[in-house]
Amino acid sequence: MESAEIVSWTRVSVLFLALGIAAWMDHKDRRVPNEFWITWSKPAIFLWTLDLLILEAEWYTLATAAAMVAYASTAVIGRPTIQDIMAGKILDISVSIWYGIGIIGVVQGLILHSDQPLSVISGEASDSAEIWWKTFAVFIPIFLVDMAWKMRLIHGGADCKALMWFAILVPYWSSIPTLYSKSGAYLAMPPAIALLVWGGFAFLILPFFMVLKNLKNGDFNLRLMWHAEKMNIDKVAANHVWLLTTIAEMPNGEKKIIHKTRAPSKTPSKDQLKSNIEALTNQGVQYVWVTKKYPLLVFLWPALIPLVMLGGPMAYIMPLLGL
Repeated sequence: MESAEIVSWTRVSVLFLALGIAAWMDHKDRRVPNEFWITWSKPAIFLWTLDLLILEAEWYTLATAAAMVAYASTAVIGRPTIQDIMAGKILDISVSIWYGIGIIGVVQGLILHSDQPLSVISGEASDSAEIWWKTFAVFIPIFLVDMAWKMRLIHGGADCKALMWFAILVPYWSSIPTLYSKSGAYLAMPPAIALLVWGGFAFLILPFFMVLKNLKNGDFNLRLMWHAEKMNIDKVAANHVWLLTTIAEMPNGEKKIIHKTRAPSKTPSKDQLKSNIEALTNQGVQYVWVTKKYPLLVFLWPALIPLVMLGGPMAYIMPLLGL
Protein backbone atom coordinates (compact mmCIF):
# COMPACT_ATOMS: atom_id res chain seq x y z
CA MET A 1 0.00 0.00 0.00
CA GLU A 2 1.16 3.53 -0.76
CA SER A 3 1.61 6.06 2.02
CA ALA A 4 -1.52 8.02 1.06
CA GLU A 5 -3.62 4.84 1.09
CA ILE A 6 -2.32 3.85 4.52
CA VAL A 7 -3.24 7.30 5.84
CA SER A 8 -6.72 7.04 4.28
CA TRP A 9 -7.56 3.70 5.86
CA THR A 10 -6.10 4.82 9.18
CA ARG A 11 -8.44 7.81 8.98
CA VAL A 12 -11.44 5.50 8.41
CA SER A 13 -10.46 3.45 11.47
CA VAL A 14 -10.21 6.60 13.60
CA LEU A 15 -13.58 7.74 12.25
CA PHE A 16 -15.49 4.63 13.25
CA LEU A 17 -13.74 4.28 16.61
CA ALA A 18 -13.99 7.88 17.79
CA LEU A 19 -17.53 8.58 16.54
CA GLY A 20 -18.67 5.23 17.92
CA ILE A 21 -17.35 6.11 21.38
CA ALA A 22 -18.80 9.63 21.18
CA ALA A 23 -22.21 8.30 20.07
CA TRP A 24 -22.28 5.86 23.00
CA MET A 25 -21.33 8.59 25.48
CA ASP A 26 -23.96 10.94 24.09
CA HIS A 27 -26.60 8.21 24.15
CA LYS A 28 -25.76 7.18 27.70
CA ASP A 29 -25.14 10.56 29.39
CA ARG A 30 -26.26 13.12 26.77
CA ARG A 31 -22.83 14.65 27.11
CA VAL A 32 -19.46 14.29 25.41
CA PRO A 33 -16.82 16.22 27.39
CA ASN A 34 -14.52 18.69 25.65
CA GLU A 35 -11.55 16.60 26.77
CA PHE A 36 -12.77 13.86 24.41
CA TRP A 37 -12.62 16.15 21.36
CA ILE A 38 -9.27 17.59 22.43
CA THR A 39 -7.86 14.06 22.69
CA TRP A 40 -9.22 12.87 19.34
CA SER A 41 -8.26 16.08 17.57
CA LYS A 42 -4.63 15.00 17.87
CA PRO A 43 -4.87 12.06 15.41
CA ALA A 44 -7.11 14.18 13.15
CA ILE A 45 -4.53 16.98 12.94
CA PHE A 46 -1.68 14.50 12.64
CA LEU A 47 -3.31 12.66 9.71
CA TRP A 48 -4.14 15.91 7.92
CA THR A 49 -0.55 17.05 8.36
CA LEU A 50 0.68 13.75 6.92
CA ASP A 51 -1.64 14.24 3.94
CA LEU A 52 -0.22 17.68 3.23
CA LEU A 53 3.37 16.49 3.66
CA ILE A 54 2.79 13.59 1.27
CA LEU A 55 1.35 16.08 -1.23
CA GLU A 56 4.39 18.34 -0.66
CA ALA A 57 2.10 21.26 0.17
CA GLU A 58 3.51 24.77 0.45
CA TRP A 59 4.02 26.34 3.89
CA TYR A 60 1.02 28.64 3.49
CA THR A 61 -1.22 25.63 2.86
CA LEU A 62 -0.08 24.12 6.15
CA ALA A 63 -0.72 27.48 7.80
CA THR A 64 -4.18 27.63 6.21
CA ALA A 65 -4.95 24.18 7.61
CA ALA A 66 -3.90 25.54 11.01
CA ALA A 67 -6.41 28.38 10.53
CA MET A 68 -9.22 25.88 9.91
CA VAL A 69 -8.28 23.96 13.06
CA ALA A 70 -8.13 27.24 15.01
CA TYR A 71 -11.63 28.17 13.88
CA ALA A 72 -13.02 24.77 14.89
CA SER A 73 -11.21 24.91 18.24
CA THR A 74 -13.34 27.88 19.36
CA ALA A 75 -16.21 25.43 19.92
CA VAL A 76 -14.09 23.59 22.49
CA ILE A 77 -11.58 25.96 24.09
CA GLY A 78 -13.25 29.27 23.27
CA ARG A 79 -11.48 32.38 22.00
CA PRO A 80 -8.54 34.11 23.64
CA THR A 81 -9.27 37.49 25.18
CA ILE A 82 -7.07 40.58 25.33
CA GLN A 83 -7.35 40.54 29.11
CA ASP A 84 -6.02 36.98 29.35
CA ILE A 85 -3.25 37.72 26.85
CA MET A 86 -2.18 40.80 28.82
CA ALA A 87 -2.31 38.70 31.99
CA GLY A 88 0.31 36.41 30.46
CA LYS A 89 -1.79 33.26 30.22
CA ILE A 90 0.19 30.75 28.19
CA LEU A 91 -2.82 29.07 26.53
CA ASP A 92 -4.31 32.33 25.26
CA ILE A 93 -0.92 33.58 24.03
CA SER A 94 -0.24 30.27 22.25
CA VAL A 95 -3.67 30.23 20.62
CA SER A 96 -3.25 33.85 19.50
CA ILE A 97 0.06 33.01 17.82
CA TRP A 98 -1.66 30.03 16.22
CA TYR A 99 -4.40 32.35 14.89
CA GLY A 100 -1.78 34.72 13.54
CA ILE A 101 -0.01 31.96 11.62
CA GLY A 102 -3.32 30.79 10.21
CA ILE A 103 -4.31 34.27 9.04
CA ILE A 104 -0.93 34.71 7.33
CA GLY A 105 -1.44 31.40 5.50
CA VAL A 106 -4.94 32.34 4.33
CA VAL A 107 -3.83 35.79 3.14
CA GLN A 108 -0.82 34.36 1.30
CA GLY A 109 -2.99 31.72 -0.37
CA LEU A 110 -5.52 34.31 -1.50
CA ILE A 111 -2.75 36.51 -2.91
CA LEU A 112 -1.36 33.62 -4.96
CA HIS A 113 -4.48 31.69 -5.93
CA SER A 114 -7.54 33.96 -5.66
CA ASP A 115 -7.88 33.96 -9.46
CA GLN A 116 -7.92 30.16 -9.81
CA PRO A 117 -11.04 28.68 -8.11
CA LEU A 118 -12.72 27.90 -11.44
CA SER A 119 -9.50 26.35 -12.72
CA VAL A 120 -9.47 24.10 -9.67
CA ILE A 121 -13.01 22.89 -10.45
CA SER A 122 -12.16 22.26 -14.10
CA GLY A 123 -8.94 20.48 -13.15
CA GLU A 124 -6.69 22.95 -14.93
CA ALA A 125 -5.15 24.62 -11.86
CA SER A 126 -1.64 24.01 -10.62
CA ASP A 127 -1.09 21.40 -7.90
CA SER A 128 -0.28 24.06 -5.29
CA ALA A 129 -3.47 25.99 -6.11
CA GLU A 130 -5.62 22.86 -5.98
CA ILE A 131 -4.20 21.77 -2.64
CA TRP A 132 -4.60 25.23 -1.12
CA TRP A 133 -8.21 25.70 -2.30
CA LYS A 134 -9.17 22.24 -1.03
CA THR A 135 -7.64 23.14 2.32
CA PHE A 136 -9.30 26.56 2.47
CA ALA A 137 -12.67 25.01 1.49
CA VAL A 138 -12.74 23.21 4.86
CA PHE A 139 -13.91 26.59 6.17
CA ILE A 140 -17.31 26.01 4.52
CA PRO A 141 -18.58 23.01 6.56
CA ILE A 142 -17.09 24.36 9.81
CA PHE A 143 -18.80 27.73 9.23
CA LEU A 144 -22.14 26.15 8.29
CA VAL A 145 -22.12 23.90 11.35
CA ASP A 146 -21.11 26.80 13.58
CA MET A 147 -23.98 28.94 12.26
CA ALA A 148 -26.46 26.05 12.58
CA TRP A 149 -25.42 25.65 16.21
CA LYS A 150 -25.76 29.36 16.98
CA MET A 151 -29.16 29.50 15.27
CA ARG A 152 -30.26 26.37 17.19
CA LEU A 153 -30.76 24.36 14.01
CA ILE A 154 -28.37 21.86 15.60
CA HIS A 155 -29.20 21.72 19.30
CA GLY A 156 -26.51 19.43 20.64
CA GLY A 157 -23.09 20.87 21.32
CA ALA A 158 -21.59 17.40 20.96
CA ASP A 159 -23.18 17.06 17.51
CA CYS A 160 -21.69 20.38 16.39
CA LYS A 161 -18.24 19.51 17.72
CA ALA A 162 -18.42 16.07 16.12
CA LEU A 163 -19.12 17.56 12.68
CA MET A 164 -16.32 20.11 13.09
CA TRP A 165 -13.96 17.34 14.19
CA PHE A 166 -15.07 15.29 11.18
CA ALA A 167 -14.36 18.24 8.85
CA ILE A 168 -10.77 18.31 10.14
CA LEU A 169 -10.29 14.55 10.01
CA VAL A 170 -11.84 14.30 6.52
CA PRO A 171 -11.03 17.69 4.96
CA TYR A 172 -11.75 16.56 1.37
CA TRP A 173 -13.08 13.51 -0.40
CA SER A 174 -9.67 12.18 -1.36
CA SER A 175 -8.95 11.80 2.36
CA ILE A 176 -10.99 8.58 2.55
CA PRO A 177 -11.18 5.60 0.20
CA THR A 178 -14.83 5.59 -0.95
CA LEU A 179 -15.53 2.15 -2.38
CA TYR A 180 -18.38 2.60 -4.88
CA SER A 181 -18.48 6.34 -5.49
CA LYS A 182 -20.49 7.71 -8.39
CA SER A 183 -19.27 10.37 -10.78
CA GLY A 184 -19.98 13.77 -9.27
CA ALA A 185 -20.27 12.42 -5.72
CA TYR A 186 -17.38 14.60 -4.62
CA LEU A 187 -18.57 17.90 -6.09
CA ALA A 188 -22.05 18.14 -4.59
CA MET A 189 -21.13 18.89 -0.97
CA PRO A 190 -18.22 18.73 1.52
CA PRO A 191 -17.73 15.42 3.36
CA ALA A 192 -18.96 16.78 6.73
CA ILE A 193 -22.22 18.06 5.20
CA ALA A 194 -22.63 14.78 3.30
CA LEU A 195 -22.33 12.92 6.61
CA LEU A 196 -25.04 15.16 8.09
CA VAL A 197 -27.35 14.37 5.15
CA TRP A 198 -26.71 10.63 5.41
CA GLY A 199 -27.43 10.93 9.15
CA GLY A 200 -30.73 12.58 8.28
CA PHE A 201 -31.63 9.62 6.08
CA ALA A 202 -30.80 7.27 8.97
CA PHE A 203 -33.12 9.32 11.18
CA LEU A 204 -35.97 8.83 8.68
CA ILE A 205 -35.84 5.08 9.29
CA LEU A 206 -36.67 5.57 13.00
CA PRO A 207 -40.47 5.99 12.56
CA PHE A 208 -40.74 2.54 10.97
CA PHE A 209 -39.00 0.94 13.96
CA MET A 210 -41.23 2.90 16.36
CA VAL A 211 -44.42 1.74 14.61
CA LEU A 212 -43.30 -1.90 14.71
CA LYS A 213 -42.29 -1.60 18.37
CA ASN A 214 -45.62 -0.07 19.40
CA LEU A 215 -47.63 -2.61 17.40
CA LYS A 216 -45.69 -5.39 19.10
CA ASN A 217 -46.44 -3.88 22.52
CA GLY A 218 -50.11 -3.35 21.62
CA ASP A 219 -49.87 0.43 21.90
CA PHE A 220 -51.94 1.75 19.00
CA ASN A 221 -52.25 5.50 18.51
CA LEU A 222 -52.00 6.85 14.98
CA ARG A 223 -50.88 10.29 16.14
CA LEU A 224 -48.12 9.05 18.42
CA MET A 225 -46.96 5.55 17.54
CA TRP A 226 -44.60 6.67 14.76
CA HIS A 227 -42.40 8.78 17.06
CA ALA A 228 -43.37 8.03 20.68
CA GLU A 229 -43.83 5.09 23.03
CA LYS A 230 -45.47 4.30 26.33
CA MET A 231 -43.42 4.24 29.52
CA ASN A 232 -44.14 3.59 33.19
CA ILE A 233 -44.48 7.01 34.80
CA ASP A 234 -42.02 6.00 37.56
CA LYS A 235 -39.26 5.64 34.94
CA VAL A 236 -39.72 8.97 33.18
CA ALA A 237 -37.47 11.06 35.44
CA ALA A 238 -34.59 8.60 35.10
CA ASN A 239 -34.67 8.53 31.28
CA HIS A 240 -33.79 11.05 28.57
CA VAL A 241 -37.32 11.62 27.28
CA TRP A 242 -39.86 14.36 26.63
CA LEU A 243 -43.14 13.80 28.47
CA LEU A 244 -46.06 14.08 26.03
CA THR A 245 -48.85 13.14 28.44
CA THR A 246 -50.21 16.04 30.45
CA ILE A 247 -53.33 17.30 32.24
CA ALA A 248 -55.61 19.86 30.64
CA GLU A 249 -58.35 21.70 32.48
CA MET A 250 -61.64 21.82 30.57
CA PRO A 251 -63.95 24.89 30.49
CA ASN A 252 -66.25 23.16 32.98
CA GLY A 253 -63.35 22.75 35.43
CA GLU A 254 -62.90 19.03 34.73
CA LYS A 255 -59.34 17.75 34.39
CA LYS A 256 -58.58 15.59 31.36
CA ILE A 257 -55.55 13.51 30.42
CA ILE A 258 -54.27 14.44 26.96
CA HIS A 259 -51.30 13.33 24.86
CA LYS A 260 -49.45 16.01 22.90
CA THR A 261 -48.06 15.07 19.51
CA ARG A 262 -45.05 17.38 19.70
CA ALA A 263 -42.26 17.65 22.22
CA PRO A 264 -42.02 20.97 24.07
CA SER A 265 -40.00 23.66 22.28
CA LYS A 266 -38.12 24.23 25.53
CA THR A 267 -37.03 21.32 27.69
CA PRO A 268 -38.74 21.57 31.12
CA SER A 269 -36.54 21.88 34.19
CA LYS A 270 -36.22 18.97 36.60
CA ASP A 271 -38.61 20.68 39.01
CA GLN A 272 -41.19 21.24 36.27
CA LEU A 273 -40.91 17.63 35.15
CA LYS A 274 -41.26 16.43 38.74
CA SER A 275 -44.37 18.59 39.19
CA ASN A 276 -45.95 17.23 36.00
CA ILE A 277 -45.24 13.63 37.03
CA GLU A 278 -46.74 14.21 40.48
CA ALA A 279 -49.88 15.75 38.95
CA LEU A 280 -50.33 12.76 36.62
CA THR A 281 -49.69 10.29 39.44
CA ASN A 282 -52.34 12.00 41.56
CA GLN A 283 -54.78 11.43 38.71
CA GLY A 284 -54.01 7.70 38.78
CA VAL A 285 -51.97 7.66 35.56
CA GLN A 286 -49.54 4.73 35.46
CA TYR A 287 -48.31 4.79 31.85
CA VAL A 288 -47.55 7.89 29.77
CA TRP A 289 -46.51 8.62 26.20
CA VAL A 290 -42.95 9.88 25.80
CA THR A 291 -40.57 10.73 23.00
CA LYS A 292 -36.96 9.75 23.51
CA LYS A 293 -34.28 12.38 23.06
CA TYR A 294 -32.21 10.76 20.34
CA PRO A 295 -28.85 12.54 19.94
CA LEU A 296 -27.78 13.25 16.38
CA LEU A 297 -24.48 11.46 17.00
CA VAL A 298 -26.36 8.16 17.26
CA PHE A 299 -27.37 8.61 13.61
CA LEU A 300 -24.08 10.07 12.39
CA TRP A 301 -22.14 6.96 13.38
CA PRO A 302 -24.04 4.46 11.15
CA ALA A 303 -24.11 7.18 8.45
CA LEU A 304 -20.37 6.58 8.09
CA ILE A 305 -21.14 3.32 6.26
CA PRO A 306 -22.91 4.85 3.21
CA LEU A 307 -20.43 7.75 3.29
CA VAL A 308 -17.44 5.42 2.94
CA MET A 309 -19.26 3.07 0.56
CA LEU A 310 -20.92 5.60 -1.76
CA GLY A 311 -19.49 9.06 -1.12
CA GLY A 312 -21.83 12.07 -1.24
CA PRO A 313 -25.61 11.43 -1.38
CA MET A 314 -26.49 14.29 -3.75
CA ALA A 315 -24.83 12.53 -6.68
CA TYR A 316 -27.58 9.91 -6.37
CA ILE A 317 -30.45 12.24 -5.47
CA MET A 318 -29.92 14.94 -8.09
CA PRO A 319 -30.47 12.60 -11.12
CA LEU A 320 -33.76 11.46 -9.54
CA LEU A 321 -34.83 15.12 -9.44
CA GLY A 322 -33.81 15.60 -13.06
CA LEU A 323 -30.83 17.78 -12.16
